[in-house]
Amino acid sequence: MVSLPQPSLLHSAVTVPCLCCRKGKDQFDNLEKHTQWGIDVLEKYIKFVKERTEIELSYAKQLRNLSKKYQPKKNSKEEEEYRYTSTRAFLATLNEMNDYAGQHEVISENMTSLITAELTRYVQELKQERKSHFHDGRKAQQHIETCWKQLEASKRRFERDCKEADRAQQYFEKMDADINVTKADVEKARQQAQLRHQMAEDSKAEYSSTLQKFNSEQHEHYYTHIPNIFQKIQEMEERRIVRIGESMKTFAEVDRQVIPIIGKCLDEITKAAESVDHKNDSQMVIEAFKSGFEPPGDVDFEDFTQPMKRTVSESSLSNSRGDGKSEPKFGSKSKGKLWPFIKKNKSPKQQKEPLSHRFNEFMTSKPKIHCFRSLKRGLSLKLGAGPEDFSNLPPEQRRKKLQQKVDELNRDIQKEMDSRDALTKMKDVYIKNPQMGDAASVDHRLAELGQNIEKLRLEVQKFEGWLAEVEGRLPARSEQPRRQSGVYEAQNASGVNSCAQDRESSPDGSYTEEQSQETEMKVPATDFDDEFDDEEPLPTIGTCKALYTFEGQNEGTISVAEGEMLYVIEEDKGDGWTRIRRNEDEEGYVPTSYVEVYLDKNAKDVHKPLQKISE
Repeated sequence: MVSLPQPSLLHSAVTVPCLCCRKGKDQFDNLEKHTQWGIDVLEKYIKFVKERTEIELSYAKQLRNLSKKYQPKKNSKEEEEYRYTSTRAFLATLNEMNDYAGQHEVISENMTSLITAELTRYVQELKQERKSHFHDGRKAQQHIETCWKQLEASKRRFERDCKEADRAQQYFEKMDADINVTKADVEKARQQAQLRHQMAEDSKAEYSSTLQKFNSEQHEHYYTHIPNIFQKIQEMEERRIVRIGESMKTFAEVDRQVIPIIGKCLDEITKAAESVDHKNDSQMVIEAFKSGFEPPGDVDFEDFTQPMKRTVSESSLSNSRGDGKSEPKFGSKSKGKLWPFIKKNKSPKQQKEPLSHRFNEFMTSKPKIHCFRSLKRGLSLKLGAGPEDFSNLPPEQRRKKLQQKVDELNRDIQKEMDSRDALTKMKDVYIKNPQMGDAASVDHRLAELGQNIEKLRLEVQKFEGWLAEVEGRLPARSEQPRRQSGVYEAQNASGVNSCAQDRESSPDGSYTEEQSQETEMKVPATDFDDEFDDEEPLPTIGTCKALYTFEGQNEGTISVAEGEMLYVIEEDKGDGWTRIRRNEDEEGYVPTSYVEVYLDKNAKDVHKPLQKISE
């Protein structure tokens, strides 16, 4: 009788690996989720560093803009203010803040290169490595599952063959016990049973071989392949953790590296603040604005009980210079000038000043009228521009202005001389090497430079003369005979400046704080107009139409409205002003660019109707 194996035991022996495969697959899923979470954390940190670099760049840009906003503009009045220690300290603070902003830019650049770029590249490599490891894990998992399926198929085939052999054996025994069955049928049943038993033995051998192979593959899978894959995933995850830790350390080091430089910037700001010297700044203000006037003397008592014997003390603030005595101070310019904060003492005796007599003498000569017209047209219309010799300023301020002008002219002379030397060398080169250029081509320019240098030297001599006058090295111009007589020399054709000097050195040459250039201009204009109005009015030479509204606020100007038609009585002489008349009582100057002029050389009637002209 053929003995058959027990399939139930074999079945129970191969059911355990199925659970292991399922559990292994679950672990891979968990690991895949965890490693993806680690990559997400790394990318989140990269995003955090990027935003930090953007903040640093924005902060640095705002600091630079702030520093630039408060920097003094070149060739402006603000540059003069930065000579004080407090403003220089502020300027140093602005410069240090600019360097401070540069350090924040360094932080941004280092974080971008050392952290953001490196981690971004590492994340890409990490994703590729993770993908490779999990691909190997899935491949190993699929392989063990395939082996498991082959084992299951071999087991079912062996079980089926065993059952078929058992049925064939039972059928053979039944046929062998039946006496009615022929011997041939019994033999046939026996052969069939033996065939089934052989098939069962073959299936058993195949199943045994498959089982051994599966056990070997399973052992290698769980003890070699899967542990290796898990080990690689673990190492990958540990490298990720180490890398993010190193990046955080670099994050701190980048800040720490610039701390010494930032500290130096702050130290420089502190040093600049400590350099502020209030005493020095105060002294600079004193030097800049001191007038050079001496304090006035005591005011003498005037006894009004004896009207016939009233006199004014020589040291009085209302000192009259009619006695011809003079004590030159500050180059004869300060005689009779008052302390800048005290007004002129007016007494009944001084109601009619010698200044009126002076202006009467002004009217006696043609050159005087021409000079006054130039004065009225030039200086009264341009109150912002003082005389060329700065005679409208206090002595000390005038000295400084003149010294600045001399220095400026000397610098211009030096520039012209350098240009002339360079051209001279170029000419020598051309003479030695004619192929390089024509030597005669620079002669014209050399002549121009020579003329410019000569003109500048004459200017320097003129301003040095004024400077010497202020400093007392030369006799004052105001002490010339015209001071005593009050008559203006017709030979002096210096125009506006001569008139300005004459006015400054007049017998009434008192100087007060209120006596600006404008007030100085208005005093002679009033006396002059009394006699000038008696002359015949100037004839009209044409008409003009106001293109824009002009508010004539300065003396000598006239206000016009846009579109208004007026008479032209004097053309533009090259100074940008045209003299016009509205009626017999209203005339003055307006900017030439504000009117459109229609000249009529035959027009002589001062009362020509404007309506007909406009038609």
